[in-house]
Amino acid sequence: MADQWQIKSYTFANCNCDANCGCQFNLPSTHGHCQFVQGGRIVEGHFNTTPLSGLHWAWILVWPGEVAEGGGTSLIVIDERANSEQRDALEKIISGTVSAPGSSHFAVYGSMCDKQLQTRYMPIEFEMNIEDRTADLKVPGLLEASGEPLIDPFSGDPFHIALARPGGSFEFMYAEIGAGTATVSAELPIQLDGSYAQFCVHHYNQDGLVKAA
Repeated sequence: MADQWQIKSYTFANCNCDANCGCQFNLPSTHGHCQFVQGGRIVEGHFNTTPLSGLHWAWILVWPGEVAEGGGTSLIVIDERANSEQRDALEKIISGTVSAPGSSHFAVYGSMCDKQLQTRYMPIEFEMNIEDRTADLKVPGLLEASGEPLIDPFSGDPFHIALARPGGSFEFMYAEIGAGTATVSAELPIQLDGSYAQFCVHHYNQDGLVKAA
């Protein structure tokens, strides 16, 4: 029998696009290439009989051109607290190898990567408030990212933008949008400053998006 799994992850993401990220608005990327970091906390999850709740994860991706053109490089980071079974399960889920084709952003983005760097098992710090559009993601020595609301330049107040996908997508049904800053060292150096940030819940199983009842 195929693997049976489900995760519900509170997830923060930051890429190098402007607020109208091409992946979400069916447009080309802002700069003709993609640099992307994300991470989250699994609040509910299992892989077959292996529990995953409470674990953190991060994913760093770089494409030399548009995502749809492929040729990307992927680096998965898994919470060092995970045991061997949990590490194996999370690596399979994040790489997209146990998702139906095109059924999740893990499957879509993973299929567009030609190179998978060796998975790292490291301490991951993660905090996020979706309603406030704030987040902090840190992997000491590798990744530091934060998110905040967009600001209206005329009033100086937070500028509220959200994406609703009532029919669902390969990623979510609803996400808050803000601005993010990220620094990545090591094999995939990235520097983002005030670019597209996304605050959402990823709720998937092996068949794709789990829609609310």
